[in-house]
Amino acid sequence: MDGTLDDAMHVLHRDRLRAAGTEASALDALTWRRVRDPLPQWWHDQGNALYLGEGARLPDHVLSDLTTFPLRNVLIAVGSPMDWLSSLLVGGDGATVFLDRRCAMTAGEIYCGGESSIVLHGPVVATRSAIVDARNGGSILALADQLWAANVYIATDDMHRLEDPRTGERINPFGAHIRLGRHVWLCRDAVVTGHAEIGDGAVVGMRSMVRGQKVPPNAVAAGSPARIVREDVGWSPDDLP
Repeated sequence: MDGTLDDAMHVLHRDRLRAAGTEASALDALTWRRVRDPLPQWWHDQGNALYLGEGARLPDHVLSDLTTFPLRNVLIAVGSPMDWLSSLLVGGDGATVFLDRRCAMTAGEIYCGGESSIVLHGPVVATRSAIVDARNGGSILALADQLWAANVYIATDDMHRLEDPRTGERINPFGAHIRLGRHVWLCRDAVVTGHAEIGDGAVVGMRSMVRGQKVPPNAVAAGSPARIVREDVGWSPDDLP
């Protein structure tokens, strides 16, 4: 992506990222510049903003897709060279996305709906085809040191309504909030959805689903739905005896 960079990050945009859960240290670690070209003039006129940290970039096709639909008040800050990101789609006004330094998402897909937020603190290593999806005013916040194996799926909502036919009440998640603590390992095909919290140092096992649950720190959750199978564990990305 070759574009014109100018303007440091506006204080109101910084405050908005902080309100979404971005740590001040993550913002302070980079010099941010607002992208002007090749974004069309309407993008700027509608109050949208894309910032890049030094060395950060988005693939040309990802940048082009950002302007597919008319949007207002969208804020995106990217601090990593996201060369292998498949898509970054924004689905409504007021979406907020922060991708920190040392975020690597090979063939990853990010979707942020209207008035929703996604904040990923680095390092994030998503080995392949991770999907991160926030919508309906929901939020996804991941603190530093994430390891996600292939095909991890993190989504606030199911995208379609499921209701009780007697009352008409919606019974599946809507605008949920997901928080991943520091040093979290999501194994292959893991699913985290609905109002969910994964504690610091926790592990979600292969093909497991955490849905509307809390996983304690330093615990292993496995199964669908997940249950705690071991507590007081530590994990390392080093595959040593």
